[in-house]
Amino acid sequence: MIAGTSAHFACGKTPIFASQYDQRLGYCLYVPENLRTDRAPLLVMQHGTERNASLYRDHMAEFADEHQVVVLAPLFPAGIIDPEDLHNFKFIEYQGIRYDQALLAMVDEVSRRYPVDPDVFYLHGFSGGGQFAHRFLYLHPDRLAGVSIGAPGRITQLDDSLPWWLGTKDLEQRFGRAVDLESLRRVPILMVVGDNDVETWEIDNPGEANWMDGVEKTGSTRIERLRTLERDFLAQGIDVRFELVPGVAHRGSLILPAVRDFFAGLLRSRPEIHRPTPVTHLRHQE
Repeated sequence: MIAGTSAHFACGKTPIFASQYDQRLGYCLYVPENLRTDRAPLLVMQHGTERNASLYRDHMAEFADEHQVVVLAPLFPAGIIDPEDLHNFKFIEYQGIRYDQALLAMVDEVSRRYPVDPDVFYLHGFSGGGQFAHRFLYLHPDRLAGVSIGAPGRITQLDDSLPWWLGTKDLEQRFGRAVDLESLRRVPILMVVGDNDVETWEIDNPGEANWMDGVEKTGSTRIERLRTLERDFLAQGIDVRFELVPGVAHRGSLILPAVRDFFAGLLRSRPEIHRPTPVTHLRHQE
């Protein structure tokens, strides 16, 4: 129950909350003021290296109102343990932190406070968030109603002859879950990148913490690497919708029209679950 002064901040654009799973991590929400369903769809917007979680949340507020969706924007700070680290969440595990489990815990936490569907959700990530999104997909396809993979600089191919994170070798030993191709084939997937996303200074960086020899074989640019991932999925019988956005470089906000269109199509085909009357305005709950 959300009561008192806290109820004022329970709807619309919320503050950033510490995760009860790990208080080094956090999240913010956008909650439409009058949800008309017992199980509102949940849309997760995963930030990239810049950690601009609230900005991604804000960009989806109008969409959330229109489609009666709750938006969850995780915040996975840089500099945990190693003050120079920028990449922790992108590779799922870092210094004992399982970022996939952290996200699932946030989803569960939100579902205890709001009338959202706790079983499956929609996920979009751009750049470093796109890296996280497709790796999360490999581990938890059963939790995703749709995933949008935006312009990842480094990809993980569905190839168990390649070491993690170039491929999926020893995935089950590392994470306790094997790749389930049948489940992957059931998840609607968007791959999206701007057709001017061709700078390589950030992704061609041998010797740095987020480099592995062999990544250069997946392509020189984010476009080429995402095409490699597309071919990899198609070869495994996994359908992909690929969007090359005209006139856009590496700008997460400018690919969002394609992302909104993708999720809107999925939401239109989702059965609605209505209350007899609208959910009480959460700011007025006592």
